[in-house]
Amino acid sequence: MNVIEIDKLTKYYGKARGIIDVSFSVNEGEIYGFIGPNGAGKSTTIRTLLALIYPTRGSARIFDKDIIKDGHNIRKDIGYLPSEVFYYDNMKVIDILKYSASFYENIDKNRINKLAEIMDLDLYRKIDDLSYGNKKKVGIVQGLLHQPRLIILDEPTSGLDPLMQQKFFDLILEENKNGATVLFSSHILSEVQKLCSRVAIIKEGRIISIEDIKALQKNNYKKFKIDMGEAVNDDYFNINGVANLVKNASVYSFLFKGDINQMIDKIHGKKINNLIVEDPSLEEVFMHFYEKEA
Repeated sequence: MNVIEIDKLTKYYGKARGIIDVSFSVNEGEIYGFIGPNGAGKSTTIRTLLALIYPTRGSARIFDKDIIKDGHNIRKDIGYLPSEVFYYDNMKVIDILKYSASFYENIDKNRINKLAEIMDLDLYRKIDDLSYGNKKKVGIVQGLLHQPRLIILDEPTSGLDPLMQQKFFDLILEENKNGATVLFSSHILSEVQKLCSRVAIIKEGRIISIEDIKALQKNNYKKFKIDMGEAVNDDYFNINGVANLVKNASVYSFLFKGDINQMIDKIHGKKINNLIVEDPSLEEVFMHFYEKEA
């Protein structure tokens, strides 16, 4: 079952581009990545998906319900953390969270305390006294306190220190283990790599690729670094399957897509000072997608 189905979702702000023909689906129980640089259209997609802004055209369904017609009922089962969080400065954290909990039925009163303890959040401080990172923690607790079936995270870790980021990742994995589906939007690719099974890559408002992360790294590309012990022509490695070729003195670095034996045959018989073959980082694969599209 698909928890999210997006079909050619498009949003223009007047004549300015928001997103264009965005389509992808998220399976029940999946942690799905949504990546792209700032300004690519991630937040616009999410806000349109939640019917916080209305699409220019296209459609989307959550829990097999239309996001516009059934938006009120859908949102009861969604936990949403926006990229920026804003609250009434004079309220205490506990008052904000109790007010949020009042919108839902059958809230476990102990859950607020449990989540606050995990995120090291002081419930009795005023919002005005909190740092940006601590305000983000309030947003995390607020988004999870009603045990939502779908968790939508938009740049969730900005403002969190590395230790707290890891606690947050562990918390999301635990929620997923308990049945929650997660849409995780980020421009920090290492985060997506840790958590997600599949990823949609967006550029300038359009989806340019939907990939399985393991396949993206392990099956499609290998990262080569070859230190040649004898001179070769500058175009020696300009062959089919080679991308991002960089030469530094006698060292050639590149991504290679294809049968690895083809590359071994290419350098067979040549003098090699050093050879390194490894899986590329998601960042390197990601930049290759962007350069290829450009």
